[in-house]
Amino acid sequence: MMPPISEEIRPSETISVRKTQEPQLYQNADQDDLESKAKKYLLNYGTKFEKDVITGSHGMYVYTAQGHRILDWTSGQMSCLLGHGNPEIVQVIHDHARGLDHLFSGMVSPPVISLAERLASILPAGLDKAFFLSTGGESNEAAIKMAKVYTGKFEIVGLGASWHGVTAQALGTQYHYGRKGQGPLMPGMHMLPAPNAYRSIFRNTDGSYDWETELNYGWSLIDRASCGSLAACIVECIQSSAGMHVLPKGYLKALRKHCDEQGMLLIVDEAQTGVGRCGNIMAIEYEDVVPDILTLSKTLGNGLPLSAVITSAEIERVCVERDYCFYTTHVNDPLPAAVGDKVLELVLRDNLVQHSKSLGEELHAGLRKLSTRYGCIGDVRGRGLMAGVEIVGDRKTKKPDLELAKSIADKAYELGLWANLSSHASFGGVFRIAPPIVISKSQLDEGLTILEEAFRSTPGSMRLY
Repeated sequence: MMPPISEEIRPSETISVRKTQEPQLYQNADQDDLESKAKKYLLNYGTKFEKDVITGSHGMYVYTAQGHRILDWTSGQMSCLLGHGNPEIVQVIHDHARGLDHLFSGMVSPPVISLAERLASILPAGLDKAFFLSTGGESNEAAIKMAKVYTGKFEIVGLGASWHGVTAQALGTQYHYGRKGQGPLMPGMHMLPAPNAYRSIFRNTDGSYDWETELNYGWSLIDRASCGSLAACIVECIQSSAGMHVLPKGYLKALRKHCDEQGMLLIVDEAQTGVGRCGNIMAIEYEDVVPDILTLSKTLGNGLPLSAVITSAEIERVCVERDYCFYTTHVNDPLPAAVGDKVLELVLRDNLVQHSKSLGEELHAGLRKLSTRYGCIGDVRGRGLMAGVEIVGDRKTKKPDLELAKSIADKAYELGLWANLSSHASFGGVFRIAPPIVISKSQLDEGLTILEEAFRSTPGSMRLY
């Protein structure tokens, strides 16, 4: 069913900036005072802070110190899978903060065991055992180290548009941002071309994307660069941080074959795609590929710091024999594990995977309709409730227009919609959309209506009607 984007464009005044009367945790906060203190005391860690101070969050919305209610179409940092302040999650946090929060790292607790059991029950054979950490970067760091210990080799292959974290080995496998200014990175890291159906120069005679030639060419370069110690390849099923680029159908299976031929492990990072986001419980189901190691984060903790490393009993056995160690202060902490266990329970109990698939189809239909109305939309892509909308200055040349994209994003925010805009030059001008998968049809329509008005009222959007 097509979302109701009206053919009759109404004046922008019909969508007003919405003030909220809902109680906020910091409802008496002073925006100017907080903004001043933030500038004075907060250390920059590589991003520019948004101007508004967020003083509350509930369900599908976040609230500013000035009382502005904003529909959150990025689930926080792509993490609040079940929305902000989900009451059942809140109860789990309350119970475990009071009765079972944090333990010595060598101790084990019921929620950790339960989460590992539940993951094993929904994942394919070969993904049988898990341990739990705090962030996606941490889980990828642990997975890469595991692959090195298991294979006895040290070279790691990543994709040019991936984001795996900012720790040493995870950072070494991502190539579009964050690598400069620190001297040499980890040795033995190699890059495959970033799969980009919209912009790749690899084309079949009919103009379609020739990802197989591109992938094989990439491996030929790695074969020449490698010193003969290839341990693993790490990949995301959707390259989100680089602009929501979906692996082409067949790509993951081809990657699995290359890894097998090279005697390498395949690591799949499902930080954003996992736990129902893309219309499958895990994105690996889309191609029926079982990686040697699977990492989860973001969506598993619904906004709490929780990540997972899942692998086979055989890989674990060998790594134990070779003294594998990834011992941290918060490994297998009971409180976040209890939250992750509840997240999985709710996703399965409430049939949210199918909901994500169905609402995702409506989201993409609505975004595609927008692309028929505004010439600045160069591409719409994604899967399930995970979408990218790329803004260009010219559809023929595909030249990015970062200024126009920012103007549209600013207008959408003013009207009450947050859809993160990638702004770095290497992956800029793309709206990254990933609302909580509990989003309702009316909330989806609300967001599409706001987005339509943002495009309509922004000069330069190239109206086609």
